[in-house]
Amino acid sequence: MSSNIITGDVCRPSHSILLDNFFRRMFQKPRKIVGEYIQNGDTVIDLGCGPGFFSIDMAEMAGSRGKLYAVDLQNEMLDKVKKKAEAKGLTHRICFHKCPQDSIGLDEHVKADFILAYYMVHEVPDSRQLLNEIRGLLKKDGRLLIVEPTFHVSKKKFIKMLKEVEDIGFSIIDTPPKKGGRSLLLSAA
Repeated sequence: MSSNIITGDVCRPSHSILLDNFFRRMFQKPRKIVGEYIQNGDTVIDLGCGPGFFSIDMAEMAGSRGKLYAVDLQNEMLDKVKKKAEAKGLTHRICFHKCPQDSIGLDEHVKADFILAYYMVHEVPDSRQLLNEIRGLLKKDGRLLIVEPTFHVSKKKFIKMLKEVEDIGFSIIDTPPKKGGRSLLLSAA
């Protein structure tokens, strides 16, 4: 069953200026937030990439031998990332993937060194299903960084998420500060 109707607390393309602008870049610097997790040649996934606030920087960090999967459920958001990638000459490093609302839907052979889920886990209807699918996409030594906004995810909800990720089989490496919200750095156990 296919539907173009998007449910849940998903940021619409008409609000994408709020997700990628000069002021946000003053406070949330993509390279500072994710730079320590991405190496040249890495395979990286930007889940819920929106207009590409992190995508372009991560594609540059992954280098010419790396690959970035920009994943979003809205074509309009992916189109914004494509325009930015074209302007920077990075389209050959980026796979633009429109996912269905109920899964990520990447090929089972895709295995990532690093996955970013920034301000998006709270938007999905079934976080357990999402986290299980993410776990299957990580390489054995891969890392997942989840950052959730404090204005949407209470401390109580975040503690529940800590338990959920451990139940699924992730190992909590760190709860790194200064990532822009409540954050978890995980590996697949």
